[in-house]
Amino acid sequence: MPIRVPERARRGRTRAAALALAAVLSAAVPGCGGPGPADRGAARTLGAGPDTGPGTGAAATRQADGRHTEAALRAAVRRLMAEGSAPGAAALARDGDGTRFASAGLADLRTGRRIHRNDRFRAGSITKTLIATVVLQLADERRLGLDDTVEEHLPGLVRGRGNDGRKITLRQLLTHTSGLFDFAADQRVARRLSRPPTAAPLTPRQLVRTALAHRPRFAPGAAWHYSNTNYVLLGLVVQRVTGRPYAAETERRVLRPLGLRGTSFPGARDTLPTPHGRGYAPDADTLRDVTTLDPSAAGAAGEAISTLDDLARFFGALLRGGLLPPAALRRMRDTTASDGRYGMGLFPVRLSCGVTLWGHNGQINGSYAQVVATSDGRRVLAYRLNTEARPAAAAERALLKAEFCRT
Repeated sequence: MPIRVPERARRGRTRAAALALAAVLSAAVPGCGGPGPADRGAARTLGAGPDTGPGTGAAATRQADGRHTEAALRAAVRRLMAEGSAPGAAALARDGDGTRFASAGLADLRTGRRIHRNDRFRAGSITKTLIATVVLQLADERRLGLDDTVEEHLPGLVRGRGNDGRKITLRQLLTHTSGLFDFAADQRVARRLSRPPTAAPLTPRQLVRTALAHRPRFAPGAAWHYSNTNYVLLGLVVQRVTGRPYAAETERRVLRPLGLRGTSFPGARDTLPTPHGRGYAPDADTLRDVTTLDPSAAGAAGEAISTLDDLARFFGALLRGGLLPPAALRRMRDTTASDGRYGMGLFPVRLSCGVTLWGHNGQINGSYAQVVATSDGRRVLAYRLNTEARPAAAAERALLKAEFCRT
């Protein structure tokens, strides 16, 4: 049932209800930033009082800096919500001073519930970073090669209308240089996402066949174009190599070792685990509740559900070298094939003060999220809104500046 959007939200950009899942790659966002020390520290919620009383010397300076940082992050999250169409927004930052959380607006327009720190939400294309990590682990174990062709692992699957898996490598899938059509741009998939789930779940092979009904955009390796089809194929490769579905293998290799208990792969389950708020789709001057969603239309390209805490912990561990050896992590951040736009499940965000962050975003009906971190993984920022409409560029820059442009 549509819900009337407040005047604040009507000023934001509107988006068609049938927006395809997780297909938009964040552009580099100008701003400022710099690295920080490594230490998970104790969690703090923005707005809470300081942990200790007034101090002197270095301790007092750190305390004053912490209050300033908290206030800046809180103000940036409020702006992120105010200048967009989302009813609510939240951000979580991790660095050597601890963990800070800020939220603004509402998680549920009917009940007035606010966004909680441990809320589950759909992470969209951030799923790709999880899948890329597993593929690179398997490559490091020599269970597959990045220059293997798709045909070697999935014989006969990628054929027809100029598509040929014998000429596409796993490296090209990881870097979005395969040329394969993005199944999320197919109108049949878009229409399915815009309606409540009623039909049987889509299988990965069905999603691939949807893409193969279209001619490729270019010859493999000739250019760069973001395509969800690439990562659905990588999910099938993981299953072929390991004998386990990509969700089970990712849980075994990443989620369980890092203790990411708020992250899951729902399969065909169309509801969110508790606790959670609601997801909304902006349409003209209304917001439509789209919390119930068939995630099979995303698969290995965008199926995951997570929390801000889990995403920050995952990206921090990944970039600190806790999941991949140095050579594999360098490959993950090599953007040569995409002219600087995308590596393997990671993309760079270049800030105006000279620091390059690494991360990924996720955009799926009812949810927009992004995670960025310094190259050493010691400072991480994860943030989200409860619509798929991207935040205003200026507000997103202000949020990055509040966290990474400290002096």
